[in-house]
Amino acid sequence: MFILYETPAGYAIFKLLDDNKFKEIDNLYLEFETPEKASKIVKLKHFEKFADTTEALSAATAAVEGKLSKSLKKALKKLVDDDVQNQLLVADAKLGNAIKDKLSLQCVANTSVLELMRCIRTQSESLLSGLPKKEMTAMSLGLAHSLSRYKLKFSPDKIDTMIVQAQTLLDDLDKELNNYMMRVREWYGWHFPELGKILTDNIAYVKVIKLVGTRDNMADTDLSDILMEELEQKAKEAAEISMGTEISEEDITNIQSLCDEIISINEYRTHLSDYLKARMMAMAPNLTVLVGETVGARLIAHSGSLVNLAKHPASTLQILGSEKALFRALKTKKDTPKYGLIYHAAMVGSASIKNKGRISRSLAAKASLATRVDAFGDDVTMQLGIDHRAKLETRLRMLEQGNSTRLSGVKAKAKLQKFHAVSEVKTFKVATDSTLPSTSSKKVKAEEESASAPSPKKKKVQQEEAAVEEAPPATEEPELGEGSAKKKKKKKNKGDSEQPAEESVLEESMEAPASVKKSKKSKQKKATEDDE
Repeated sequence: MFILYETPAGYAIFKLLDDNKFKEIDNLYLEFETPEKASKIVKLKHFEKFADTTEALSAATAAVEGKLSKSLKKALKKLVDDDVQNQLLVADAKLGNAIKDKLSLQCVANTSVLELMRCIRTQSESLLSGLPKKEMTAMSLGLAHSLSRYKLKFSPDKIDTMIVQAQTLLDDLDKELNNYMMRVREWYGWHFPELGKILTDNIAYVKVIKLVGTRDNMADTDLSDILMEELEQKAKEAAEISMGTEISEEDITNIQSLCDEIISINEYRTHLSDYLKARMMAMAPNLTVLVGETVGARLIAHSGSLVNLAKHPASTLQILGSEKALFRALKTKKDTPKYGLIYHAAMVGSASIKNKGRISRSLAAKASLATRVDAFGDDVTMQLGIDHRAKLETRLRMLEQGNSTRLSGVKAKAKLQKFHAVSEVKTFKVATDSTLPSTSSKKVKAEEESASAPSPKKKKVQQEEAAVEEAPPATEEPELGEGSAKKKKKKKNKGDSEQPAEESVLEESMEAPASVKKSKKSKQKKATEDDE
């Protein structure tokens, strides 16, 4: 059983002298307390030293990615040739799978192997002969610096980091500016409260305080560079009749110092906003054209990088930033949110309330495509974003006007017949389910006709109308007395109760014309008279 031990200087392959020690790892550290004890457990068989730092760096990056480097493959080929039947203990399971696939060598990676590696590390100086401690330390430091520079240089997210940091700083500056402005308005409001209602622009309000100082100097100060003529006149009139308290020179000095801080932060925020816009247009031009540089930078910052954002589907991009509302809706079984950070895009903001959900879904679909082009495309231009934005503006205009939209690539008059389901309802015939011998075919047929026929009342009315129109004038028949009519009725009821098979005959009589019906009645009448 062999052990693959990775060092900054090269690959060391140890042979485990006692396999039973590998099974009992609870007190394994006791066996490595001294170099003499450690040499009885493991023995160095082969050491593949790196030629230079470049080879060490390539081997380290391959090990991080779980791949087999050239130097390691060269060292293991000798092991496979000499001892094919032995197992190889490795610290990384991915690296073990790579070795198994390439060299068909059985590899073991578990907690016992990690404990054994830890014990070997404690006595690595004595076990690795020919490598002094000073040289090993220099190699470790050089490899660490090279690996750090390699990751920073070849990181696919290195440019996204600038955008993420700039957007985060921009949000922090906005929060600080809001806090400072609230403090200035409340602080200076004790002296001149009317000015806060006249000037709604924060920067103009701060500049006026910086230039004027106390309200007594308002009438003698020229504010034409800051304010419009109407606002300047209102401010000067309000200063004459102000109800604020008097403050000292020291108070106004501190307030003006805070105003200077606000002005400087606002200038830096403007410069940072221009920088962020330039970086976004260079990094993700199509996404910037669709949603704007601020919303695009927030989407990238929220997902971590442009590549991660490109991996998200459109449905995820649509609600990105509203995770709390999404999980709350799923937990309470309410409606899920329609938009997240994309709500602040100009196109969604210009839509009416009823169309915000539709336009945000369309915008998320186009933004997802634009992000993938920006992340993985070559020679990226903003033409895709411009085309998609024009289509979205057309769709928004049609939604606002209430016009019906059609699918792209399909004519308005065309109908998708293959998506139209034709319902075929089939009823179950109860009579056919019976296995009794008394059920005749005539009865089954009569039940089917009665199920499809209209109600008896409507049928009777229709038959009477048809008889009046089509029937020839019938011969007069002698009137019968009440007694014969009653007998006839009783005879009929008796016949219905005793002979259920006559139902079909009665139903056929209902369907017959009126002349035939009268002839049947006359026959029945004669039969009753003969019986009497």
